Amino acid sequence: MGLEDEIEAIEEEIANTPYNKSTEAHIGRLKSKLAEKKEKLENQSSSGGGGGYSVEKHGDATVALVGFPSVGKSSLLNSLTNAESETGSYEFTTLDVNPGMLNHRGANIQLLDVPGLIEGAASGKGDGQQVLAVVRNADLIIYVLSVFEIEQYDRLQEELYDINIRVDQEPPRVTVRPKIKDGIKITSSTDQDLDEKTIKDVLREHGYVNADLNLQENVTIDRLVDGLMENREYIPSITCVNKVDLIQPDYKETVDEQLRERDLDPEEVTFISAEKEKGLDALKDRIWENLGLIRVYMDKPGRGVDWEEPLVIEEGATVGEAIEKLGGEMEERFRFARVSGPSATHDEQQVGTDHVLEDEDVLKLILRR
Repeated sequence: MGLEDEIEAIEEEIANTPYNKSTEAHIGRLKSKLAEKKEKLENQSSSGGGGGYSVEKHGDATVALVGFPSVGKSSLLNSLTNAESETGSYEFTTLDVNPGMLNHRGANIQLLDVPGLIEGAASGKGDGQQVLAVVRNADLIIYVLSVFEIEQYDRLQEELYDINIRVDQEPPRVTVRPKIKDGIKITSSTDQDLDEKTIKDVLREHGYVNADLNLQENVTIDRLVDGLMENREYIPSITCVNKVDLIQPDYKETVDEQLRERDLDPEEVTFISAEKEKGLDALKDRIWENLGLIRVYMDKPGRGVDWEEPLVIEEGATVGEAIEKLGGEMEERFRFARVSGPSATHDEQQVGTDHVLEDEDVLKLILRR
């Protein structure tokens, strides 16, 4: 029996096993075994000549447009980036990923239009593993839905989950430290719904015989397994609904209801028409906000403040991290910096490398000669 068959058999057993306290430990062992076998299959695929499982990143951040065929992703990419006239396609073995660069608020944001997903992509259909592996490298996912097919969101969520992408989740607050003897010891900062036997069974299934496990949240079996695995990607997302120019105004209520059924607040969903280029400014702003980027304007010696091309870094970055992104010999020559703007208590405040910068700060570096 091959790995794919073993995975299918385990998934079928999980689906056919009713979940209750008496079966909890058994399901926990099955889910642990399933995670291990999926990781093994993933490693085999990536080392077996399949290639194309990574994408070279350009710009300040990378965003993946995810959606099924014919939802308008190509039109959206072209409307946001003029990709059609400026770029071709990157080839990843049998997989073509169309890139474009969105320039917004001084940032260069790489957009990747991955081929339309199909149901079963996570199990390898239609180059699905390669497609989804590209998504794993993104900083943000944009679900692109047709206004007539909101239910596609459910299938997209499932496919991404199956290749270990955890959308809009924080990593589990689970730490495990192997030790030489004394079995498995569990400490927890909160009450757990899972019983101790189930937790220990999950750990043993992952090869832990002697270990200290610390839980900082009330974990489900899935969250516990995720906390023990190293191949999970935690990526934020936003949702946009395309082709709104094709519906009557009164149909919008039906669309809103379909979104709410999927825990999507219509106020937080961006409605667009890629073809008519409507709603794109709002989408650009939402991309920026969810990437968590900030702009820092450099005060350059003899030239003053460069207001045209800011240094774009992640929210919460320090002066030291800004210097690192600038590169060159600045780290060795750095003496101190002067900051004006939101993060400073006064103009030209003298700071060191640990000072945390904020959006639209002005930064002047004082360097040794």
